[in-house]
Amino acid sequence: MGMFANAFTWWNGASWGTTFFSRRNGEEVGRDEAGNIYFQHRGNPARRWVIYDGSNDSSRVPPGWNAWLRGTINDLPDKSLPPRRKFEQAPEPNLTGTMAAYRPGGSLAAKGIRPASTGDYEAWKPE
Repeated sequence: MGMFANAFTWWNGASWGTTFFSRRNGEEVGRDEAGNIYFQHRGNPARRWVIYDGSNDSSRVPPGWNAWLRGTINDLPDKSLPPRRKFEQAPEPNLTGTMAAYRPGGSLAAKGIRPASTGDYEAWKPE
């Protein structure tokens, strides 16, 4: 499929229609460190959108850009928000479905042996 993948899909980047609309009606206002491109409508600045660099997963939008997209802040994140502090961790996308997903103890997907039942559980029985 290669270069034609974006012609027919919406889940991986932008389709040709979205790209055409964005170039015709939108003004690029910025890019984030993940390569996502942010647009604002030329005629209606309150209308904002993102074209993802890769899969269309909103958890890949950093918090500052998310605030801008939702209209929580009016100016771009670099101008409206303070810089990230040393102790703050970089945001991570949703890891569900990946090898890095959290797997609590007792989960069938977790490594190790499932702990034995302790007998401290009493099943609910309807009266």
